[in-house]
Amino acid sequence: MNFKDFNISNEIIEALEKENIYEATPIQEGSIPLFLEGNDLIGQAQTGTGKTFAYSIPLIEKLDRKSKNVNALILCPTRELSIQVSNEINKLISNIKEIKIATIYGGESYEKQFKALRLNPQIVIGTPGRIIDMMEKKKLSFSHIKYLILDEADEMLKMGFQDDLEKILEDMPKERQTALFSATLPSFIKNITKKYMNDPKMVMIEAKTLTVEAIDERVYFCKRDSKKDLLIRLLDYNQFNCVMIFANTKAMVDELVLFLQKQGYKTDGLHGDLKQNMRDRVMQSFRNSNVDILVATDVAARGIDIDGIDCVINFDVPNENELYVHRIGRTARAGKEGMALTIATSKTKGRILDIENYTKRKIKREEIPSVKDINTALNKKLYLNILENIEKYKDIHDYDSLIQKLARINSDPVPVLNALLKMIDFNKREYKEIKILRYNNKEENKKNSKSKNNKNDSKSKKNDNTNKSLAIMEVNLGSNDKIRPNQLVNFFHDEFMIHREHFGKIIIEKDKTFFEVKREALRFFNQKKKFNNKLLKFKEVKR
Repeated sequence: MNFKDFNISNEIIEALEKENIYEATPIQEGSIPLFLEGNDLIGQAQTGTGKTFAYSIPLIEKLDRKSKNVNALILCPTRELSIQVSNEINKLISNIKEIKIATIYGGESYEKQFKALRLNPQIVIGTPGRIIDMMEKKKLSFSHIKYLILDEADEMLKMGFQDDLEKILEDMPKERQTALFSATLPSFIKNITKKYMNDPKMVMIEAKTLTVEAIDERVYFCKRDSKKDLLIRLLDYNQFNCVMIFANTKAMVDELVLFLQKQGYKTDGLHGDLKQNMRDRVMQSFRNSNVDILVATDVAARGIDIDGIDCVINFDVPNENELYVHRIGRTARAGKEGMALTIATSKTKGRILDIENYTKRKIKREEIPSVKDINTALNKKLYLNILENIEKYKDIHDYDSLIQKLARINSDPVPVLNALLKMIDFNKREYKEIKILRYNNKEENKKNSKSKNNKNDSKSKKNDNTNKSLAIMEVNLGSNDKIRPNQLVNFFHDEFMIHREHFGKIIIEKDKTFFEVKREALRFFNQKKKFNNKLLKFKEVKR
């Protein structure tokens, strides 16, 4: 469906055409008319399907451009997504000077955001924590709100923002239009929709497969201590122009950045410990191609949307199936092809099978590139570069006298060409030997067979096991320690390596907190950790 078929202004259509956008995606086609009609809306679609335009186009169309009050609030789980949404909306309002927006998130100076709010924006975009800060500082009021958007609502609630969300909603008029967009709709999302939405219309876009056909997915197996050496081989063999590498921890991000920089690659890293100005600098360098390789954690990469990424490399196999889909979805954008390479070890063989069962796609097992393979690939690239430059410089005569002098010394051009090629072919390096880890197909067949045999049993017992899969834990932290749910979940993620999707409800009391967590993650709580110099003590609470 063409955007001209919607009841939207020429200003928005011209802004879209400026970005070479003409046809609506399915989520946009389903959502825009319903939002324009004034309905509360629930939109469910995978990441990268155009959800931002699905709500921002009708929002801009309906907005009171003359208003001096905040009429719309867009809540996002992370600052990266807030910035991304802000950038997308700025594209849409490029021809509408009356509309102003303010982007409010943690890690940025208050004064800069105070200034943005003093300009009387009609739209505020931000994260729950900083939005509440602005409310408490009396810098932000929602008494004139007409539109509320919850973007990536499932991620927002998984990160523990439910209390913050309810606090924000209490400050809003009940007579408003609310839209919620989410990749998944678990039970806690449905509870939110019942409590805070008015007869919402549902737009659900189901992907046939969770991963994109245009992504060439491959996995390489090696010993754990050979992972870095294998990474070097993969980078040199494929000669990518723009790569994202994912690691599971902040420490590994820093380690890989240093390692790759020493090897001569233009590399930088992104993780949660970086201050906002540093994050912005890193992202700007990556966008401008001053950095070819960006190493990141999943949390830090949330909201990053850059076209032209040739390949995503999973240096660490992700701990959650959903994360694999999110990671590799950063390549093969805008109809282009892309690659997703995963480095696996004997310990993570099972995770590869789990991911395949989840995505319903086979990941191709690949042999590790040999030194001969890499040299062949490098020579091919050198050959193509020479051919390109022959055409480019065919009319240049700057070196004619030098060429004639060399020709007089040696009538055979081969030694001269060899010398020149050796001088410019400076990418050759010594590659360490990698012990090949053979993948045992019998293991895979055995696991798949077992999974198939148990499929019917597990399906029939799914409802019975829902409560059994979650344990209730108690920790000696409470409101007296000035802890908030999202801070607690982030702490567990960073310190215990437990992904936020493992957590359920969180109830904070004065000196203790109760939280639901998947039983498979209980083993991680055996570690001794401190929060603000307080030794944490965990115990399971029986139901």
